[in-house]
Amino acid sequence: MDALPAGDEFLLDGPEGRHAAAVQRIGPGEELLLADGRGATAEAVVTAAGKNALTLTIRSRAYEPAPDPRLVVVQGIAKGDRGELAVQAMTEVGVDEIVPWAATRSVSRWRSERGDKARDRWIATAREAAKQSRRAWCPAIAGDPDESTRTVAARLGAAAAAFVLHEEAATALATAALPARGDVLLVVGPEGGIAPEEVAAFEEAGATPVRLGPTVLRTSTAGVAALSVLSARLGRWGP
Repeated sequence: MDALPAGDEFLLDGPEGRHAAAVQRIGPGEELLLADGRGATAEAVVTAAGKNALTLTIRSRAYEPAPDPRLVVVQGIAKGDRGELAVQAMTEVGVDEIVPWAATRSVSRWRSERGDKARDRWIATAREAAKQSRRAWCPAIAGDPDESTRTVAARLGAAAAAFVLHEEAATALATAALPARGDVLLVVGPEGGIAPEEVAAFEEAGATPVRLGPTVLRTSTAGVAALSVLSARLGRWGP
């Protein structure tokens, strides 16, 4: 996201201004919340509206510290738009970083230019979802364009806590031990699930297989459900 304006007056133009003025038809007197995606926010009021731009007056500013523990989801690359659906929903519920993972059973492969374009779509999806949900922090999208099982295993080993969603796991995510700070990594497999050798590699790196409940969720919804459990347990959600 873009940096917030330094002064009290600001012209919101370009694609953002055009969408706000022409599509959403925002007019004088309406209030907006601006964010730079890195914790800084500003409350503004529209003082004038043009065809493709808005003139804003900044009323107040605030800064939200980065969440700690951080919630990081390693998302197995899925076919079609399921990956983007997962990114959208996970952003809305508070994920801090998403790692595109080239799993053995991933049907879609991110190679060369195609992979770069797919990762760019994830970035754009996260950005739009962060704006829609009024988040001060926009989640980072890792990968170049994706990450291998070996790289993911290294991440798991360095995390404060690491979990692998698996329907046959004995431990429930709702009761697993959580750290007070640091990265909490969660691995979500692609449509075909996580291969046994991948589960073994992740366990060797220090990750714990966990289950959510008695049903098997799709790759586009499993991460969202798990993040909801973690957010409630870590105090992100609640009074």
